[in-house]
This record gives sequence, structure tokens and C-alpha cells, in this order.
Amino acid sequence: MEQGPQDSGTGDRNDNDSSTNYVSIEIPDTAHQISQDSWLQVGFILTTGINSAYVLGYSGAVMVPLGWIGGVVGLIAATAISLYANALIAKLHEYGGKRHIRYRDLAGFVYGKKAYSLTWALQYVNLFMINVGYIILAGQALKAVYVLYTHDHIMKLSYFIAITGFVCGLFAISIPNLSALRFSLGLSTVFSLIYIVVAIVLSVRDGIRAPPRDYSIPGTDTSKIFTTIGAMASLVFAFNTGMLPEIQATVKQPAVKNMMKGLYFQFSIGVLPLYAVAFTGYWAYGSSASSYLLNNVGGPVWVKTVANLAAFLQTVIALHIFASPMYEYLDTKYGIKGSALAARNLSFRIGVRGGYIALTTLISAILPFIGDFMSLTGAISTFPLTFILANHMYLVAKRKKLSSVSKVWHWVNVILFSCLAVAAAVSAVRLIVVDSKAYHVFADL
Repeated sequence: MEQGPQDSGTGDRNDNDSSTNYVSIEIPDTAHQISQDSWLQVGFILTTGINSAYVLGYSGAVMVPLGWIGGVVGLIAATAISLYANALIAKLHEYGGKRHIRYRDLAGFVYGKKAYSLTWALQYVNLFMINVGYIILAGQALKAVYVLYTHDHIMKLSYFIAITGFVCGLFAISIPNLSALRFSLGLSTVFSLIYIVVAIVLSVRDGIRAPPRDYSIPGTDTSKIFTTIGAMASLVFAFNTGMLPEIQATVKQPAVKNMMKGLYFQFSIGVLPLYAVAFTGYWAYGSSASSYLLNNVGGPVWVKTVANLAAFLQTVIALHIFASPMYEYLDTKYGIKGSALAARNLSFRIGVRGGYIALTTLISAILPFIGDFMSLTGAISTFPLTFILANHMYLVAKRKKLSSVSKVWHWVNVILFSCLAVAAAVSAVRLIVVDSKAYHVFADL
């Protein structure tokens, strides 16, 4: 049974050096494997998250509302800021003589029980909404294939979302934990390369043949303000998982050093495909770039079919990564250990994971607005988890070792990102209200 924090922490515990003293680190109970994976496998898990099918939406969701200057500067700045914030969390993984394998465990150890519960709630909302977006994306990819071969429009988006949910459920039942994704991560990389390369090549092909594009930022002065803020939330969403301690739990010792290698891999080689898709898509289609770039591109039908199917399959794998903290919690709580094929364990995964995927699928079909999910998720959970909490937690945990300048720096970050989170939440709510007027439930987008 998973236990919450037992005392209210204030950061006064001994701060062990995780790279040299990890033998004495206390490890909490978990039903899943930890300390099994190489830093490269962890790096691929992180890279899978940022180069999932969501990458096909950044031309429309980030570049269109920000333009060339704002989009390029924003992506580069978001990369640097995200690496810094994630590094702060990674360095606290073995803080105070304990290995914090869950985000909520770390927050509870530093602040106390209330922070444990609040962090768990924020993280659950973050991961659930990311998974809703994944199912919508996968459904759109399947529908795009359908549209390539028929024009009867009998099959609606909600039907393809239902198919996606069924496939995701089967995958969730088959893969017991994150470490078991080894072979799937290789497939994920291949799938990612397929739709990324196709999107880039066909976008460049279209861009060379097309007349001059309109790169002006669309909308009225008021709407531009809100869409710019929403795009900033999407930038945050693009680079951050909201579950770094859970991913770090799987890496071999020394956990901090290996996690930093994984982060450097993610934010160097890993971000290049995202940049390439976002920039070439915007260059080719300007302000008419779609929130799903494969809907813009021209080219052979079979090539677009392969790309869309690759996006669908990669999304199934990526969704499992972001659902894993919930699976770990439930498996640990109910003692689901041992052979993944044991009757009790298999039936538990079928019932519990199948139910979770079914709920996620239903919400996806009712409200299939991808851009809204990206903006709202970034505002209400990714901003607080990745930037606000990371800076303040590091400030509290290391307060005796930080200089006055460092303390001021972290407080500035806390205040700045708190303001941005509020503004982004207001913008996202406005976007949802606007979309609600244009679309209905179970909309066929």
C-alpha cells in the first residue's frame, strides 16, 4: 500500500549527495520496477513525449499566434527554461536521504501532507488532460486515413476516437510498467521519424510550389493578446512531462547523474525534430497552418496514409507513458506484483486500466478540441508543476546553501510563472468558450 508523507517538511533534512552516497538512500514501496534502465532509455522516454503526434500541431498552435520572431524566440527560450526547471527537480531526487520516485512524494517531503495531496491532484489533471489530447490526436490520424480513401463522411471523429480508446486499452493491459516499454520505445522512435520526415518533406515540397504566404498574426488586437498567452502555455506544454520523478525512478544509479544525461539528450538532439516540424510547417503554410499538420500537406496518398498510421501507433505508446503514474499508484495500492500474466494481475489491469482508458476516451469524444487542451493543461498544471513548484521547492530544500542572489532569482521565477499561469488559464477558458459556440459535443472536426 502506498503511503503519503508522515511529517511536515521544511527543507531542514540532510541533503545527501546522490552521486556518491546513493547506497544509503531510502526507497519507498512500489509495485513497479525502479533503477533498471539506462540513461539512454530514459532519454528516449523523454524524447518520445516531446516528439509525439502533438509535434504536428505546433506550427498552428505556436507559430501562427506568435509569428516568426515570437515563435522562434519562444521555442528556444522555452527549451532553455524547461531544461533548467527539470534539472532542479532531477537534483532533488535523493534529497534528505530518501529517493523520491513520485512527484507528490517529493512535494510532501519538502512541504507536508497538504502539498502531497495538492501536487497529486495537479499531476493527475495534467496527465489526464494530456491523455485526452493524445486520444483526440490518434482519432484524427485515423480519420485522416479514412478521408484519403472515401468522401462519404459516414464515419465521424467520435467513431475513430472510440477505436483509438480500444487499442490504447489493449496496449495498457499488455505493458505492465514503464521499464517494459523497451521494445516499444524503439518502435515509437521509428513511428516518430516516419511522420516527422513525411511532414517536413511534404511541407517543403508544398512551400516551394506555393505562392507567397501570409505570415501575419490573425485576429483582432484583443484576440491576439489571448492567443499569444495561449501559445505561451502551449510552449510550456511542449517540453515538459509533469512526471519527471516517476521517469527518474526507472533510471539506474547514480540516478541524478544519469537523469541529467537523459535531460541533456532530450533538450539537444531530442528537440531538433520538433523545431524542424514547427518551422517548416509554418514556412510552408503561413497563418493557415493546421493544428494537425498532416491535414495541410499534399502528396501521394500512400505516403500520407503511412504517416497518419505512424502518428496513430506512436500516440498509443506515448499515452501509456503519461498514464503510468496512475497505473503505478493503483498497482501499488492494491498489491499488484509478480508475474504480469498472473490471473489476478491480468484481471486487475483489464478492469482498472480499461476503465481509465474508457473514461478518457469518452471525454475525448465529447470535447475534441486539441488546442484548448494544450493551452489549458499548460496553464493549470504544467506551469505550477514544472516551473512554480520546481523553483520554490528547490529554494526551500537548498535554502541554507543558496546565495542571496540565487534566492532572489528563484523567487522571481516563482512570481513570474505564477502570473503567467493565471493569464494563461484566463486565455484558455476564453478559448474554450469561443470554441463551444462553434462546435457541439461529439463534434466531427
